[in-house]
Amino acid sequence: MTDFTTLTLHEALDGLAKKDFSAREAMEAHLDAAEAAQGALNCFSVIDREHALATADASDARRAKGEAGLLEGAPLAIKDLFAVKGVETTASSNILKGFRPPYESTVTQNLWNAGATMVAKTSMDEFAMGSSNETAASGPVINPWKATGSDEALVPGGSSGGSVSALAAGISYGATGTDTGGSIRQPAAFTGLVGVKPTYGRCSRWGVVAFASSLDHPGPIAKTVKDAALLTQVMSGHDPKDSTSYPGAVPDFAAAVGRSVKGLRIGIPKEYRLEGMPADIERLWGEGAEWLKAAGAEIVEVSLPMTKYALPAYYIIAPAEASSNLARYDGMRYGQRIEGDDLIDTYEKTRAAGFGKEVQRRIMIGTYVLSAGYYDAYYVKALKVRRKILEDFNAAFEKCDALLTPATPSAAFGIGSKAKASPIEMYLNDVFTVTANIAGVPAMSVPAGLDANGLPLGLQIITKALDEETMFTVGAAIEDAAGFTAKPERWWA
Repeated sequence: MTDFTTLTLHEALDGLAKKDFSAREAMEAHLDAAEAAQGALNCFSVIDREHALATADASDARRAKGEAGLLEGAPLAIKDLFAVKGVETTASSNILKGFRPPYESTVTQNLWNAGATMVAKTSMDEFAMGSSNETAASGPVINPWKATGSDEALVPGGSSGGSVSALAAGISYGATGTDTGGSIRQPAAFTGLVGVKPTYGRCSRWGVVAFASSLDHPGPIAKTVKDAALLTQVMSGHDPKDSTSYPGAVPDFAAAVGRSVKGLRIGIPKEYRLEGMPADIERLWGEGAEWLKAAGAEIVEVSLPMTKYALPAYYIIAPAEASSNLARYDGMRYGQRIEGDDLIDTYEKTRAAGFGKEVQRRIMIGTYVLSAGYYDAYYVKALKVRRKILEDFNAAFEKCDALLTPATPSAAFGIGSKAKASPIEMYLNDVFTVTANIAGVPAMSVPAGLDANGLPLGLQIITKALDEETMFTVGAAIEDAAGFTAKPERWWA
């Protein structure tokens, strides 16, 4: 019998088209794998076998009628931030426990319209606030990868940790994620996968539980650049229900994969050379530049001088928007409610019980920077820095077509190793990724090698707004040159 879980998305679509196997057979194999791995990886928030098999049977029926879509019959994992009609959606928070949306997010509807099916909803850092997937109400998600000769449980990265853990373990052909400060690219890098943050507005945010509305980017996680390009293409498109949705046509992203990089100028931002950067990451970054040079690209040094202010600005803007967005969770209309002596007491008890410590911390930070005495000193200043960061990118893209940087400052680290230290140490994981969110430009992480401990490392490609095609072209060139084929050694089921 075919081991359906080892296939890439394109391989699976080819097999389904040739009728080597059915959508139901593929789904059953993935559901069995999900149920077997859940106890060890804790990567799913909802596994609804009945719902999943129903979507697979509907896909087989469409194919029998000759109505197959671009993703017909492909089982995907869906981050628990996307509303799926009738399926519990909690953002991995107790405060939304039991919430079953009566509507579908635009991104998932686009996937279903193309024929995709859903294996399960994946766990995440609560309300997408985290870089390690240790803040979920259901407990930490475990990375399928382990360091050579070690049994230490590693984080998968966050906040889309459940999606990458499932995909790296072979429990879907692709997954959805959201990226507010690196929450697709960082976990993808930690698990040897491709993670894409499209241009802000390329994928609709409607039906996606909000963290920081001006920074949130839905996007895909995949096994290959070609798979990621196809998923991005299907997920994208104008949505009148999202006022920030880009109204232009969606290019053929998949066609950009495999194009030559000859003549492209690749910028190396000097500010990304951080003091104390691990030698493995420094070496891989240099190799990436050499790979592109050998393929015909020109390597140029560029400057992004405001980079050093990106993290401070991000950790003012994001909590400020979060404090506003999360004010709606009061126990009155949906989700968890803890009855109090009066209305205010009910609010306080509901939020104290419903929100985890990291979410509470960020709400308090956001409320503080928006308060009357500190609004101008912090929030307004951060918005000015945001504008300067965008101007940096605009200036850099006058000299180059794409930027090449490391995706993360380290490989995956041990569960609890940073969370117990300081929140600041955890926030530093976003140092290479937050600038693209602040500027709204597209960026992707591509697996490019292993560190000395046998753990995956990624390289990041950033391009100007709405130029995902160049991003996919450069990403595919890195993928081809790196020849990354490593997989985690199976231990979880």
